[in-house]
Amino acid sequence: MDFKITGKHITITEAMRAYAEEKTSRLPRFYNTVSLVEVVVDGDQTAGKISVEIIARGEHSNVFVATEAAEDAYKGIDAAVHKLEEQLRRKKTKERNNKHTGPWPEPA
Repeated sequence: MDFKITGKHITITEAMRAYAEEKTSRLPRFYNTVSLVEVVVDGDQTAGKISVEIIARGEHSNVFVATEAAEDAYKGIDAAVHKLEEQLRRKKTKERNNKHTGPWPEPA
């Protein structure tokens, strides 16, 4: 899985990079076709909030996006990863349910 982190109006420290990479490395556990994870951290100086957007790209043009605003970048990463885990879990459940619908009906 490829990982990319970008900071807008904020400098990304090595600790923040390692933390985001550690948290997002668990995402393929929920949906195994995740191939690229992008984390965008945007620091808004006027409001004092930091917004975190995580974009996970999977096979067959599946794109999952989670956005969270928090006072701390680490809290924002945690909340956005949690939202993304829920999205991936729901998608995998839908695929499993559609896969095992039963045999085709016999023609009359």
